[in-house]
Amino acid sequence: METVISCGRVALSPNQAFHPTSGDRYSLHKQWANRSTLTSMPIAGLGKGGGVLDKPVIEKTTPGRESEFDLRKSRKMSPPYRVLLHNDNYNKREYVVQVLMKVIPGMTLDNAVNIMQEAHHNGLSVVIICAQADAEEHCMQLRGNGLLSSIEPASGTC
Repeated sequence: METVISCGRVALSPNQAFHPTSGDRYSLHKQWANRSTLTSMPIAGLGKGGGVLDKPVIEKTTPGRESEFDLRKSRKMSPPYRVLLHNDNYNKREYVVQVLMKVIPGMTLDNAVNIMQEAHHNGLSVVIICAQADAEEHCMQLRGNGLLSSIEPASGTC
């Protein structure tokens, strides 16, 4: 009597799993490669020896830990905040531009120079408008590099 082990849609008999013939050496691999599955079940020993199916690995989210999707969703729904750069008489203009490019993701040289110039002439400049958590992080990084910075809620528009 032959027992069949079912793994998703691929049914394996013990003879196929433990004693593959030369003709079906890669057939199991091809069957799994053509399936779009959430878990992977590597098959060990498809050569001469017997094969053993590894236990499928199922990833679960830890309680209290939000997924990356949930974090992005909450950041999009949170009200926007402005990161403000204040003029100071201590840092050179070139240094301010370097820090802006280092701290703010995607900041170009032209944008950094314009922000620095606006803060120098007007006393204050908007660096970026983003979610509150990101704004707090950018503000702390700017302060950590010796620049005067603050955040405030953005007024309705981004």
